[in-house]
Amino acid sequence: MFSGIIEESGKVVSINKEQSNLHITVRSPFTSELKIDQSIAHNGVCLTVVDIMNDNYTVTAIDETLQKTNLGLLKVGDNINLERCMRLGDRIDGHIVQGHVDQTAVCNKVEETNGSWLFGFEYDSSKNNVTVEKGSICVNGVSLTVVNSTANSFSVCIIPYTFEHTNFSSIKQGTIVNLEFDILGKYISKLMHRNA
Repeated sequence: MFSGIIEESGKVVSINKEQSNLHITVRSPFTSELKIDQSIAHNGVCLTVVDIMNDNYTVTAIDETLQKTNLGLLKVGDNINLERCMRLGDRIDGHIVQGHVDQTAVCNKVEETNGSWLFGFEYDSSKNNVTVEKGSICVNGVSLTVVNSTANSFSVCIIPYTFEHTNFSSIKQGTIVNLEFDILGKYISKLMHRNA
């Protein structure tokens, strides 16, 4: 489990394809604290550490993950949002995030608003995922509050700290991002569609 509060920004140092899997090697400031088999969220995607060497560690994304996320679009040199799993007893500063990305969205608006930024995103609503005004959403692993919610789009407001310490600074119109919708909303949506 994660909170959606990004701990560090890592850098992709290598990407190796093996059959339908992608081995992604990342340099991070906390690599020395990691251990094999540990879970880390990468742009909101929970992946398992499979190798550690010096300042770098490697995770593997399987085909199922690559089809639902933006990890297959990563290039060497890209910055990636990182969060280690929560510890029992810590404060939850964001919201409950599983690291299980539901789908991707496309950025359709970036607007500077006199000291902060408004980012708009559009997603495929046929998957029955929903946002609600002032509800929680996880974008590239960042826990955020929804504004301007519609049937297939929403916006989020980004403060300077988040803009500077996550990869939001590199998101532009047309950028594909990972979305994890609120877990309670997913259960309610499924029940409503089952009973419809």
